[in-house]
Amino acid sequence: MNMKKQTFSLFSGAVLAVALLLVSCHSSYEVTKVEGGRIPMNSVWDAEPDAEAVALLAPYKARMDSVMYHVVGTAEMSMDRFRPESLLSNLIADVLREAAVEVLGKPADMGLINIGGIRNSLTEGDITIENIYEILPFENSLCVLTMKGSAMKHLFENIAVRLGEGVSGMQLEISKDGKLLQASIAGKPVEDDRDYTVATIDYLADGNDGLTAFLQADKRECPDGATLRGLFMKYVEKQTAAGKKVTSRMEGRVVVKE
Repeated sequence: MNMKKQTFSLFSGAVLAVALLLVSCHSSYEVTKVEGGRIPMNSVWDAEPDAEAVALLAPYKARMDSVMYHVVGTAEMSMDRFRPESLLSNLIADVLREAAVEVLGKPADMGLINIGGIRNSLTEGDITIENIYEILPFENSLCVLTMKGSAMKHLFENIAVRLGEGVSGMQLEISKDGKLLQASIAGKPVEDDRDYTVATIDYLADGNDGLTAFLQADKRECPDGATLRGLFMKYVEKQTAAGKKVTSRMEGRVVVKE
């Protein structure tokens, strides 16, 4: 037997032995119970910090803090996020709708953000980069969809089932059991055969969070690098450069009828 054949034979024998061992193990053991839990990451872990690790991370933490604590604007009031309508969800939906100018050359007919995608509130006073990361921690990006009015009505029904989301440029009336009662865009009824544009995030454009109507879109444009967090940051900086505070208002965009 030559060396190549001998080597191949040894290799084949090793593979067969491993395969037989795995089969044997599989037949001898089986999973009977799986347990899991959560470990809260809180101040308890700071009670006895590792001095060596703290010293190692100190220069990086100082550099990061100098960036994250940088003030980029001022909030005129505290803003929270909740259904059916809130100051912060209105503001972010407005930012999305205006950001569609990059794609359409004008604002979209409608802006939409899911309440679940807004992870913190905005407190009156200084707005830091850290605040913006806490509010919008995900790498969600702008998507502009073109949809027929008939598909828009399905979108409104999706929103009604969820008892509201953050919207801009439109008005919804829904029942407390999640039924769509009335909807309009820019104060006008929606026409089935007319094209409408919606500025939202890629996560929702994929039909997530129950917004399956987006899958009926005729056109979808998602510009590179246009993250929602980046768009919001630019908005805050633009307001600051103009000597304005960041503000919002309640307008009855989503109303739940008793």
